[in-house]
Amino acid sequence: MKELKSVSTVSNYGKIKIELKKIMDEKKLSRYQLSKLTNTRFEVINKWYNGYVERIDSDILARLCYVLDCNAEDIIKYKNDL
Repeated sequence: MKELKSVSTVSNYGKIKIELKKIMDEKKLSRYQLSKLTNTRFEVINKWYNGYVERIDSDILARLCYVLDCNAEDIIKYKNDL
């Protein structure tokens, strides 16, 4: 059986990166436009745009994916620094 990893034994376990800005730039969408299209407050879109999301709201993520015609893994990336 494979041994499970624990964050208590590793201090550098990677990080989550939000890449919404890249997708929006490719589609030439502003934060204001995306907030209207997703029916989401501008402040929330701005946090996602700048990568300052502390908690992933699955409903917001679903709205973003629907409007941007992409998958969650296009927006959220896991970077393992090891």
